[in-house]
Amino acid sequence: KSYGLGSWKKSPEVGGRRPIVAGNWKLNPPVLSEASALLSGLASNFADRDASKPSAPEAVVFPPLPFVVDAVQTLEGSGLKVGAQNAGPKEKGAFTGEVAPSMLASVGCSFVLLGHSERRTLFGETDSLINAALRKCLEQPSLKVILCVGETLEQYESGLLEEVVDAQIRGGLDGVDADALLSDGVVIAYEPVWAIGTGLVATPEQAQAAHVAIRNSLAELYDSGAVAEAVRIQYGGSVTPESIEQLMGVEDVDGALVGGASLDADSFTRIWDGALKADSEKRAMN
Repeated sequence: KSYGLGSWKKSPEVGGRRPIVAGNWKLNPPVLSEASALLSGLASNFADRDASKPSAPEAVVFPPLPFVVDAVQTLEGSGLKVGAQNAGPKEKGAFTGEVAPSMLASVGCSFVLLGHSERRTLFGETDSLINAALRKCLEQPSLKVILCVGETLEQYESGLLEEVVDAQIRGGLDGVDADALLSDGVVIAYEPVWAIGTGLVATPEQAQAAHVAIRNSLAELYDSGAVAEAVRIQYGGSVTPESIEQLMGVEDVDGALVGGASLDADSFTRIWDGALKADSEKRAMN
């Protein structure tokens, strides 16, 4: 694999990327009492798992906005971080319904999820809007962004995976300098749209090929193999405790963006455990 740069070779001195396991709750659960129970279960499960250690996978949950403050408070000390499922590109003003990245940072959010396929398809969010929000998020020193990219089944079957994710990467990162990526300000989540909520899961080989395509795009965009190597890329799309170890067994999958399975505390915890095991095995092989 060239990462777009024929002369670039992976340095043996490059340390492994820290895995990241994130739970996107979407529009769930419907009431605070259920969210509180889920948060309490997670806090209990992670109390002895040392998720805050750099040698362990990073763990993040993305509850609906009304539950964010409760999540920050309940998960304090557990090692679990809290993110928001979206943010707008404005800081303040007459923008009814919008949420500013500065607001999210001020209540304890560590991450913002941007560009999810549901935001793109259901709400018409464009690469330009996503890019504006991403750049505004990066103005907050305490916020990182998970940028979602991925192709539909029709696009995949037409052989357009590389073209689609390349356009989304270039559009989403337009005007973002390499330092933001080298300093881990942006994580990429590859989510094949055909696998989200369908029960279909990309094979490890399909996921690996897509993640290499993303690294190639990053290398070409920034003319830098170092950027391509540094950025963490998650796989998302019907990830389960049963599939996580195989998916993370390949070289360029650095974790998972979990949907439905993140709504059960034990299921999400098992996925994190699987990521920890897979990463330990991957490091031992290297």
